[in-house]
Amino acid sequence: MRYEEFTIEGRNAVIEAFRAGKPIDKLFMLDGAQDGPMQTIKREAKKHDTMIRFVTKERLDQLSGTGKHQGVIAYAAAYEYAEVSDILEAARKKQEPPFIILLDNIEDPHNLGAIIRTANLAGAHGVIIPKNRAAGLTAAVARTSAGALNYTPVARVTNLGKTMEDLKKEGLWFVCADMDGTTMYELDLKGPIGLVIGSEGDGVGRLVREKCDLVASIPMKGDIDSLNASVAAGVLAYEIVRQRSL
Repeated sequence: MRYEEFTIEGRNAVIEAFRAGKPIDKLFMLDGAQDGPMQTIKREAKKHDTMIRFVTKERLDQLSGTGKHQGVIAYAAAYEYAEVSDILEAARKKQEPPFIILLDNIEDPHNLGAIIRTANLAGAHGVIIPKNRAAGLTAAVARTSAGALNYTPVARVTNLGKTMEDLKKEGLWFVCADMDGTTMYELDLKGPIGLVIGSEGDGVGRLVREKCDLVASIPMKGDIDSLNASVAAGVLAYEIVRQRSL
């Protein structure tokens, strides 16, 4: 398993992490804060034998990477990356054809967090990211995912193209998002599917795109030519949801 150290900031995010069983080494809390959410966090910390340090707001501001700590910062022992096999197993357990979102060139942690959140809500069984030129599971990603990171497995792989080849042997086929593709409404997006999303600037890399079976475009009515990557992922993910429900 691969791990990446990170901090969790904000009351809801910390409570979610405890309740999802994430190992938290240390908790910094605003000294004197007695409201309901803070009492809940203290109870969860005691339950899990987590060390609490009560500190000043100035100290929390120093430790905060986001400026939005809401009086609490947790140091997670590690966030665990799933294996690709865990994602396939999640689909098997639900007796559903696998639905996986693969990300190429997504370096903005807010986009990654938002896509993980969308993946969870759209019923995707997991997200796959590459090791290089990509955001990892940082505090900003966890916060933007609004707790979804606790429930949606994220696997990190060395070679996205090779992973796609392996998944094709498991029966998956792949559709990537690109302005030059076929309008998504004209494509059959049912069955075991991998949705490949690239960054706004670079799109899906050539080697990854060559592994895709279909290229889907989102109808555009406005005056600019591209959507934010997380919005594009959401639109296409929900077209897959719509077609699966027919």
